[in-house]
Amino acid sequence: MRIYSRSEHCISRSQISDNALKVLQRLKKAGFEAYLVGGCVRDLLLGREPKDFDVATNASPEQVKQVFRNCRIIGRRFRLAHVFFGKEIIEVATFRGSAEDDADRQLVHEDGRVLRDNVFGTLEEDVWRRDFTVNALYYNIRDFSVVDYTGGMQDHADAVLRLLGDPERRYREDPVRMLRAVRFAVKLGFKLHPETERPIFALADSLGSIPAARLYDEVLKLFLAGYGVQTFELLRHYGLFAILFPETDACLETQEHEFPRLFLIRALENSDTRFAAGKTLTPYFLLAALLWEPLQCAVQRLLQRGENETIAYQSAANEVLAKQVKIIAMPRHITQAMRDVWFMQAKLTRTVGSRPYRLLEQPKFRAAYDFLQLRAETGGADPGLVDWWTRFQSADDEEQRKMTAPPKNGAPKPRTKNRRYRGKPKTGGAPT
Repeated sequence: MRIYSRSEHCISRSQISDNALKVLQRLKKAGFEAYLVGGCVRDLLLGREPKDFDVATNASPEQVKQVFRNCRIIGRRFRLAHVFFGKEIIEVATFRGSAEDDADRQLVHEDGRVLRDNVFGTLEEDVWRRDFTVNALYYNIRDFSVVDYTGGMQDHADAVLRLLGDPERRYREDPVRMLRAVRFAVKLGFKLHPETERPIFALADSLGSIPAARLYDEVLKLFLAGYGVQTFELLRHYGLFAILFPETDACLETQEHEFPRLFLIRALENSDTRFAAGKTLTPYFLLAALLWEPLQCAVQRLLQRGENETIAYQSAANEVLAKQVKIIAMPRHITQAMRDVWFMQAKLTRTVGSRPYRLLEQPKFRAAYDFLQLRAETGGADPGLVDWWTRFQSADDEEQRKMTAPPKNGAPKPRTKNRRYRGKPKTGGAPT
């Protein structure tokens, strides 16, 4: 163990959330040990603003609840205490101990995954239950020092991401650690230590044993953090993307009209640009982009069998989503929004009559328009159609009427069952 005094690190209390400081101080006042730990310490050392603040303590979840009335105990795999301050939640975890000494409180699957792990211990034991050395640094509120048992400060300085313990065993305990390794490596700009990297290639398939609901949350963390392109490339490199999105990965191995399929890369670049500009990112839009290629592959198969285009898109969407939700449990409102964006792509090609006005009123119009724009940039749609919709949205009423009017030298519109023409059509023109 090495203790870095206040003068040996750059963390200041002014950088720490007031509510996190309250939790630390009140636990200390109640006679317990209390440390900031994990990603918040890592990010503070990098000069970044942490997304949230986690606390580690020797108090049990029940004891934490006695100290804080605004506390709720959660979790089955490992029980945690959440202390609520309005919208901010400070997560308080009890030091974890050695599972080998308390088999009754740990449940391990036959493939090595830990299903339940409520084994409490000391600070020294808790350190070795963390995942990476740079996440195993503890900020002590008593003297404002940083406690390092694993060489995390040196790895931090060397920009190396190193898994604690035996990497193969740790990945088998929780295969999601492979996704975390990719996410942290990209986010921090660190390199994976060779021993941390090596087992991923062989153990990528074990990711398929993770509950689909948990993988949904992990996928959002991977692709909605502003590093989508780099994350995608690293996931494919390790064979992890093929486990998460097998249909997409298979389609990307093929070419479209002798050209590589570039739509997904462009969509990820667009999301990263929006994140950097502080704009919101919607999960359904990104997921619609991730599954667009397998949707197109499925549609083409159905069209070749003679299926109607509209029915082909509906059937293809059902097929693609049914397969994907078994791996990543996307909520129904997300899949419905994805369908809206997909189905509006064909509707956006109809620019005559009242249809453009109705499309403008659709809640997902803007997302569908942006989706069309990305397709046009990668050769999947007509750029002229994008220009038309761009002009139509900003045009005045008179200009919009001109843009949606049928061609004067075109054939008259066919009669519909419940429609009657008033008068006779003019020669060479549309009916009046």
